Amino acid sequence: MLQDDDVQAVQKLNEAARLITDQLARVIVGQHQVIEELLVAMFARGHCLLVGVPGLAKTLMIRTLAEALSLQFSRIQFTPDLMPSDITGTEVIQEDRATGARELRFLPGPIFANVILADEINRTPPKTQAALLEAMQEHQLTVGGKRHQLSEPFFVLATQNPIEQEGTYPLPEAQLDRFMFNTFVDYPGEDEELEIIKRTTADVTTEVAPTLTADEIIQLQHIVRRVPVADGIARYALALARNTRPNQEGAPPFIRDYVSWGAGPRASQYLVLGGKARAVIQGRFFVSESDIQAVAYPVLRHRIMTNFNAEAEGVKPDEIVRRLIEHVNRNTDRMPVEGVPEVLK
Repeated sequence: MLQDDDVQAVQKLNEAARLITDQLARVIVGQHQVIEELLVAMFARGHCLLVGVPGLAKTLMIRTLAEALSLQFSRIQFTPDLMPSDITGTEVIQEDRATGARELRFLPGPIFANVILADEINRTPPKTQAALLEAMQEHQLTVGGKRHQLSEPFFVLATQNPIEQEGTYPLPEAQLDRFMFNTFVDYPGEDEELEIIKRTTADVTTEVAPTLTADEIIQLQHIVRRVPVADGIARYALALARNTRPNQEGAPPFIRDYVSWGAGPRASQYLVLGGKARAVIQGRFFVSESDIQAVAYPVLRHRIMTNFNAEAEGVKPDEIVRRLIEHVNRNTDRMPVEGVPEVLK
């Protein structure tokens, strides 16, 4: 039974998402799908990898989102000579001028913020990329044997250029798996590109008003976790993840033909969490199959490792996800979701 507090909570998050989207629209033209996926990842406590060619406002989008959320923002430009301590911080020897005593003092790095823009993350060596692993998973850092807790909320939003791969270091699968979403940023439409030209060639400065505080975002994240999921929907998400594994019994033939490694259990978790966040953003306190399908592409595309056959035939991970959804829809026993409330207005 849906309680009054739950109804108010859903309405609050739905309104918050609308306000944030309106503020982003003051600066960003189009990219509605990308913005929705960023919000879903944020309210689900996930990290996001944005992949797109240069000039599509990936960095501007993340910076504007941080401004709209009234959070501490930090931009890290990844370069080949960047060291792990340049991200995490380091310990230095500090002398007390009065007593002459010396002690180690920790100087925090740029990762100690709420929103981290890891710009062109694939331009730095693996040892520096790995400096983010503990922070992304545990929301803490261990430096010099001491743990340092990161401030909540904490999001890593990384960008990557898919076409310029010379001199870059592809992210290892272990690090890719830490990202909840792999979001594609595509070219704008013709009318959108015309609007971009008009806005960026005029002497106009657009300001973004903060809409949510850190405490409010944490509260909204708890609301997402409280959204119930019917067993049928959870099994639907589970079927999508498990059927990506070529050695799994009952895996479809195209998975065995084109996939070397499939998605792990974290994919199932993120499918459900993403479905919850998307449902609440749209004003519903229940998850439907359409929510799971909507987040299936950003959740699964970087967790499916294709083989030589797929590369030779030009089969991309998104095509595999599309076929996978069709296969699961045909072969999974559908369980009706009973007792769900109507979409909240």
